Amino acid sequence: MRIQVSLPLEKANTIIAEALRRGREEDMLPLTVVVLDAGGKIVAMQCEDGSGIMRFNVAFGKAWGALGMGISSRLIRDRLSKRPVFQTALAAAAEGRLIPVPGGVLVRDAEGVTIGAVGISGDTSEKDEYCAIKGVHAADLGSEPVEPDPEWRSSSLTDFYPD
Repeated sequence: MRIQVSLPLEKANTIIAEALRRGREEDMLPLTVVVLDAGGKIVAMQCEDGSGIMRFNVAFGKAWGALGMGISSRLIRDRLSKRPVFQTALAAAAEGRLIPVPGGVLVRDAEGVTIGAVGISGDTSEKDEYCAIKGVHAADLGSEPVEPDPEWRSSSLTDFYPD
């Protein structure tokens, strides 16, 4: 018996391998990458050595929220930034699985149909998103957003955790 899949394991593994390669190439903090199929099921996941124990939950929440809303987690953040009551309601409806910051990217096939999502956590949200988009493109799939934030490289955690 064969079951139809939306996002094959081979593609999910390509997304993860390229995302992690880009993270190492850019000397990012340890990353956790989660790839979901169109139904929200985990297809593949990897945590780099040194990645914090909450990183899986954050990466999953970015991917799951993007898939659930049908838009990237960056766009969720942008649309909800002035609607905190609705954002709180969405978080409650998602049972805490909605992480409305960049790093959750939709995965689309050649026809533009959403077949899954990837979420990354470990460095700044903008850097996480950069790796997710590059991973999706390496698998010869489309992403939403199509391109990373042009300022991704200048984002820094020292803004949040000064020395």
